Parts: sequence; structure tokens; C-alpha cells
Amino acid sequence: MRYFLELSYNGKNYFGWQVQPDVISVQEKIATALSTILRKEIAIVGAGRTDSGVHASQMYAHFDFDQELNENFTYKLNAILPNDIVIYNTTKVSDDAHARFDATSRSYEYKIWLGRNPFVLDTTWQLNYKEIDIDLMNKAAELLYEYEDFECFSKVKTDVNTFNCKVTNAVWKLEEQELTFYISADRFLRNMVRAIVGTLLDIGLHKKSVEDFKAIIESKNRSNAGVSVPAKGLFLTKVEYDYI
Repeated sequence: MRYFLELSYNGKNYFGWQVQPDVISVQEKIATALSTILRKEIAIVGAGRTDSGVHASQMYAHFDFDQELNENFTYKLNAILPNDIVIYNTTKVSDDAHARFDATSRSYEYKIWLGRNPFVLDTTWQLNYKEIDIDLMNKAAELLYEYEDFECFSKVKTDVNTFNCKVTNAVWKLEEQELTFYISADRFLRNMVRAIVGTLLDIGLHKKSVEDFKAIIESKNRSNAGVSVPAKGLFLTKVEYDYI
């Protein structure tokens, strides 16, 4: 039987989602907790692979187990997980459902605090810039709808077969001192959102133009894009499926 977990986590203390040698990951923590409760080695597959320090306010993962789970399973799982990982739901799905491959859309938010705030140090990138041209950044962001190949925003050494992504939403919004970039697509490349944010900020600070942004995308060259902004401001916020 296959089960889906809906969960969230604060990524501060983890080297990303995926299990890696000699470091702590979210995937490892959940798999260990599942194996402890079910008394059997359990492997889990996530909807994506967030990088070190990146957060998720909504993530899905699936695992297989040969019995029905009892009503208080989710409660038991949360009881032994660290406080920075929370499971919201455990749902039985069809045996061929897949948390990664069946996802039709993913959404991210990148949060910037304009000024200083000690209470959001771990979840925003704090900048002292007083004047950022948000309208110009939004004008440039609209160009993302016109392209599919985003190799220029991808980590250089990666094992993907294609750099194509279909962006369906990309917009900046300012609420008081919090500036947030919202982006949705069918899939994302490694480091893609953080590279896009860094490049758009160059435009907002008038270091680059909208025309430069277009040329960067068409160049397919990561060295032409802006810096990759810090991981702590990035959240995976939504994963969508046709059957959930």
C-alpha cells in the first residue's frame, strides 16, 4: 500500500531534503521516524529536492507499507520527529501514485526583509536597500512566461536531461517591509529560483536592464546571470496533483 505524507519543515538545521553521506537531511529524519514506528526499514520519495537551508511550508512524500495505518499514526510520527519537521496528513493513495513524478505544479516564495528584524533572521534575507524598483523587476519577471529553456539559471553541474520549465506565475509584492517573489512552474531546476531572484534584484537596483534580462535567458549561460541569493529566504509553498 502506498501512502502520501503532507508536511512542512524549517530547513535551517538541514543540508537539504535529500539523504547525503555524513550530513543531516529532512528525508533521513522522516525515514528514520517511519522505520521506528513501523518496525521495518522504510524509504520515502519527496516531491522535490530542496537545497541546504531552504524551507518548505508544503511538501509531499510517499512511502510503501504492507498494512493499514491506524488513526493516530500521524500523531505518533510527529511525536518522535524534531519540532522543525511537521506532518499534517497521512493519506492512502493508489499504488502507482508518485510524489515527485505526478506533481503538476510547484510554487516557491522568496522573502526579503527591507531593513533589520531579529525575529525573521532565519526566514528572510535582510537588505538595507531603501529603493528597489519593483515595477521594473515585475516587468522583467513577465519575460519568464515567454521562455522555456532556463539553463542560465541552473546550477552548472547537474544531471537533468532538459532545462525546460513552464513558468505560470512570477511576480513581486511588497507588504510593509517584506518583499516577496512568488513563482510557480511545472518543474524547477536546481538553484533556479535563487538565481532568478538575484538577477531580478540587479534589475531592481538598476545594475541591469530588462533587455539585459532577456539577453541572459537567451544566452543559456549561468555566468551571465546574477548571484544566487541566500537559501534562508526561500520556501517551497505548494505542490499540486490532479488527485489531491
